[in-house]
Amino acid sequence: MLTLNTKTDQSDRIDGELILPYDQREKSRLRATLQSGEEVAVFTVRGTILRDGDLLRGDDGRVIKITAAKEETYRVEGDNAQHLLRCAFHLGNRHTQAQIASEAGTSFLRIRMDAVLKEMLEGLGARVRAEQAPFEPESGAYGGGHHHHGDDRHPLAPIPLRQKIHRPGDKPE
Repeated sequence: MLTLNTKTDQSDRIDGELILPYDQREKSRLRATLQSGEEVAVFTVRGTILRDGDLLRGDDGRVIKITAAKEETYRVEGDNAQHLLRCAFHLGNRHTQAQIASEAGTSFLRIRMDAVLKEMLEGLGARVRAEQAPFEPESGAYGGGHHHHGDDRHPLAPIPLRQKIHRPGDKPE
């Protein structure tokens, strides 16, 4: 079985495609099937999120492209930027993963289907419609990684550093 465990920034060739929904692209250990039908094992550093277009090199040198699968999502649109920000605030207040996107000059949010969230957003006056689309939510304020320039055989993700979160009531150290 092909083992995929090294992210690469570029390749002269793509040897296969692995189409995965978001919930599988955020797992650190995964058994999956390439479009060709070949089974693969994906091993990533805990906390890694595979994004649409990422390239993984296998233990045999082959390069596999990750493709975000279309999933059941809601597209959330507002009357203006302030309205959309209000919707984003309420989603964030509920720790809901959300994608911020635009298409043909229209900005919108995309979330996983959830009837309770749909009702809340419609109560805020948002237009919410179901659609099949790739889901690429924001990784969060502390979800970023680092990059090694010139090295295409680096681990998939750094181990997150522990960071102190500042709260308005905190006293200076």
